[in-house]
Amino acid sequence: MTPEAPLPPNPLHMPAPTGDQLKAARVAAGLSQAQAAELMGYPLQTGSRGGVQSRTWQALESTTDERNMQGPVFAMFLLLTGQHQDWVLAPRKLAGTGAAADAQPAQR
Repeated sequence: MTPEAPLPPNPLHMPAPTGDQLKAARVAAGLSQAQAAELMGYPLQTGSRGGVQSRTWQALESTTDERNMQGPVFAMFLLLTGQHQDWVLAPRKLAGTGAAADAQPAQR
């Protein structure tokens, strides 16, 4: 029998957002829809007026579209924009510098 890995003391809170919640988080981060879409890897298109847009992000923010962003993706958006209620992203501290240090596994 193998022991189960312990859960973190405070698991990530990952509910799927409503369109209004997603828009509020994007606006709070100071991002346009295109910038938010690019951050999360959603496709961008050239709009009818020549600007860049993301139809996917527009649909996710829509209150009439049935598509919703998945909870874990929203949690990552909140982490990347510094808005998660419990967690923050921080760089991993490695001994040494340069490519050799980047290739080393983290010490536990």
